[in-house]
Amino acid sequence: MTSVATLIGDVVGSRSSADRQGLHTRLEEVIARVNDATRPVQPVRITVGDEFQGAWERRGQAVHAALLLRMGLLPEVATRYGLSHGEVTALSDDGSVQDGPGWWQAREAITLAKAGEESARADSRVVRTRWREDGSVGLALDAALRHRDLLVADLDARSQRLLRGLLEGRTQRDLADAEEISPTAVSRRVHRDGLDQLVALDAELEVLP
Repeated sequence: MTSVATLIGDVVGSRSSADRQGLHTRLEEVIARVNDATRPVQPVRITVGDEFQGAWERRGQAVHAALLLRMGLLPEVATRYGLSHGEVTALSDDGSVQDGPGWWQAREAITLAKAGEESARADSRVVRTRWREDGSVGLALDAALRHRDLLVADLDARSQRLLRGLLEGRTQRDLADAEEISPTAVSRRVHRDGLDQLVALDAELEVLP
């Protein structure tokens, strides 16, 4: 057995998508970019239908990867996530089939996220990322991710794209050119919508062991 940070994700409402093949291709492209950027011990891969999973050595890497995946797919594709940290056991010789508390708790977390969505009012902001792990670290991470999601839920499509660009390390001037707006307009959005705070929070969480 070994302890890793686990992530299970899925696409919200994928069955209603008019272009299932296009959705699958988009998901594969974003997953490939996030795998390159975060160096998982078990690369993120699509497991069945619209679900995907991966694992990292540290909690912070998994938290960072979840945000990169979510922002990489928004605004067109909404996703939800369950994360945890715990022991996993390989059931197959190549390690592709695994079991253990790390995966069980990540499954519990994504079930919590889905249940929260289903019970929310239509006009409510929705939390799409949850963390399940026994102890104070797990409670603190779950609270941080829930609050991060509430901030993301307030962003319009343009601010979502700007946040994605900032997380990728692009400058505000580059983003202004891409959006065909002024650097001043980008700066206003960065501060008004707390995009700089979201980037800072992600950087602080990313270093967690």
